[in-house]
Order: sequence, then structure tokens, then C-alpha cells
Amino acid sequence: MAAYEFETIWRVYAPIETVWNEIYYSEKWSEWWPGVEKVEELKKGDDLGIGSIRRYTWKSKLPYKLTFDVETVRVQPPKILEGKAFGELEGMGFWTLVEDMNTTVARYDWQVSTTKKWMNFLAPLARPIFKWNHDIIMSWGAKGLEKRLGVRVVEEKI
Repeated sequence: MAAYEFETIWRVYAPIETVWNEIYYSEKWSEWWPGVEKVEELKKGDDLGIGSIRRYTWKSKLPYKLTFDVETVRVQPPKILEGKAFGELEGMGFWTLVEDMNTTVARYDWQVSTTKKWMNFLAPLARPIFKWNHDIIMSWGAKGLEKRLGVRVVEEKI
């Protein structure tokens, strides 16, 4: 398997609770995030959603889709959301939200490995293309969130 680490930071000109609600309720992502084709709840979790499993289908700029499941393993509203991915991608995803002046800084860390044979085969050459594609999908999310909330969202480079 080919391993990847991606980091994304969005500075959202909105209160942390507002940003948290959009990120936490991922079943609504397809309403505002163009890369999200579908989110299905496979298993309910506890009151915070810990133990829940959702299936995500993502489309990308490249001519392929990815479907994988994420089990919510940690929730600390409105600051931390952590999930374990399995399926066509395996690994961990971490949303961390922090209030900063009149904004919310939403950071997403995605540490995954691909399980599709063709992706693993192409990884040595296609790694920069897969990163470019990931960055575009996250940019779509920033623009979608900006439109949904009617506020400015700025992507920051790490």
C-alpha cells in the first residue's frame, strides 16, 4: 500500500460552533461540498457519534471515485473530530478547530494508504498528481463552505 499524509487549513470567518456543525454533520456534506457524492450512515454511534460508521463516496478532478467507510473514534465538541478509515482508503482523519480572533481555524490531517491495486502501482509516479487532486477536493470544500455560510473562507498553506 502507498501511504500519504495531507494537511489542509481553512480560516473560516465564522464562530467555531457554526463551523463545527458543518463539519460534524458529514451526512450533509453533499449539500455544500462538490467532491462529496454521497454519505450513508451504516451504524449509529453513541450520543456524540463515537462508534458510528459512515460510507463516503467522493468524486474528484481525476476520472475516478473513491468509496470508503469512516468510524468515528473521538469527538470533543466543538474542537476535535477523529475517524478511522477503511475500504479503498485506510488510515486516520483528524479535524481540529480553534478559535482565533474573529475566525475559526479548521485543520484537517489525513493519513491514509490506498488499497486499490492500480493506485498502488502508479504511486511512485502519480504521488504528486494524487496530492494535487486531494488539494482540489479540499479547495472545493472551502468554496462550498464559504457559499453555504455566506462568509469568507481562506485556505492557508502550512
